[in-house]
Amino acid sequence: MLLRARTGTFLTFALAGLLTGVWVARMPALAEKFGTSEGEVGIVVLVWGLGAVVAMQALRGVMARAGSRGALRVALPLTALAYAAVALAPTYWSLLAAVAAFGMTFGITDIAMNAQASVVEQAYRRSIMSGMHAGWCIGAMSGGLVGVATAALGLGFTATVLLAALFALPAGLALGRTYLPDPDAPAEAGTGGRRRRLPAAVYLIGVLGFIAFMTEGSIADWSSLMLHDELGATESLAALGYPVFELAMLIGRLVGDRVRMRIGTRRLLAGAGLGTAAGMALVVLSPTAHVAIAGFFLTGLVVCVVVPTTISLAGTAAPDRPAAAVAQVGAMGYGGLLLGPVVVGFLADATSLRLGVGVVVVLALLIAAGARFVPLGEGADLAAAPYVPGRDGADAPAAGNEAAGNKAAGNEAAGGEAAPKPVAA
Repeated sequence: MLLRARTGTFLTFALAGLLTGVWVARMPALAEKFGTSEGEVGIVVLVWGLGAVVAMQALRGVMARAGSRGALRVALPLTALAYAAVALAPTYWSLLAAVAAFGMTFGITDIAMNAQASVVEQAYRRSIMSGMHAGWCIGAMSGGLVGVATAALGLGFTATVLLAALFALPAGLALGRTYLPDPDAPAEAGTGGRRRRLPAAVYLIGVLGFIAFMTEGSIADWSSLMLHDELGATESLAALGYPVFELAMLIGRLVGDRVRMRIGTRRLLAGAGLGTAAGMALVVLSPTAHVAIAGFFLTGLVVCVVVPTTISLAGTAAPDRPAAAVAQVGAMGYGGLLLGPVVVGFLADATSLRLGVGVVVVLALLIAAGARFVPLGEGADLAAAPYVPGRDGADAPAAGNEAAGNKAAGNEAAGGEAAPKPVAA
């Protein structure tokens, strides 16, 4: 049961990444279809991001009552339908309406799949969140390749996005059968509809997530221009900056859980902050484009663990309402994702693009400094957890004991009532 839930959640992350990758890769085709300017394409992306943030905040209470399983079973198929609406939109204004719906449904899917990953992680009693986010990287890279292949075949934006939607709809319905239940979700509904304040720890974690998302967004949007305009790279070489960064993110996330279990959460975050600062300092000070690309690789290798770790911490900071906590941290993170590129652009206009991108160094140092203040609730620092006997008599593995990892998948308690100390969503 646990293995099936872990696989299903991983594939959900991969499917969400696939939809995003196709969407980003075929953005030039979207501009060609509607004859839009760069500014109008920017508005499309902004509407998508705002839709996600609004849905995350407005539906936080609904998420808490429905639980991650219930929310995903509805939101993921709706995301595929909204994606199809984006593909079929006949005019620019109808496109904006479809993109807003896509952003809202995708936002709910995003927080619900992270909350479900928190449920699975707590059932396993060891860190798996970075591995889940590696699924996103694999999906996004695959989506990019689908975009390249469909462009080579001469398929336009409508056909490409519609094909992806037709694949995602049955896949989303099938994945709905793999998710773990949210044992404490009914208790949330018993609060009489009152919206209780989340613990202050959730907002502190959200600030860290905000900074991490700001860092990733800034690199995603400005890496190519930095390489081309500041370092004189050709367009083809400049285009390598972000894929190299994503590849490093994937590699780092595949091993991030093991590193967290070995050294602990605070040291992981502090090291990631310092490593990111070093990598981006190399980018900002690099004399050539090749050195800068190496800096982007180093940055991706270490910054990749920050977002999954903040999501994991959110799931334990409010044990009675992890879905609402994940939604809050996710909304704050998306705010950073939207704001980061704007801040870099403003600084680049006022000074230079090299100095504008250099703000990421400061953000990374803030992550390193903030690591010591991160609240670690019960079960949050999975690195030092001892063995905990399972309710069915079997031993559930502790996060820090690597030999225990093989026992986790066999703990069937999570499939019925709960695994040792499961977290609801």
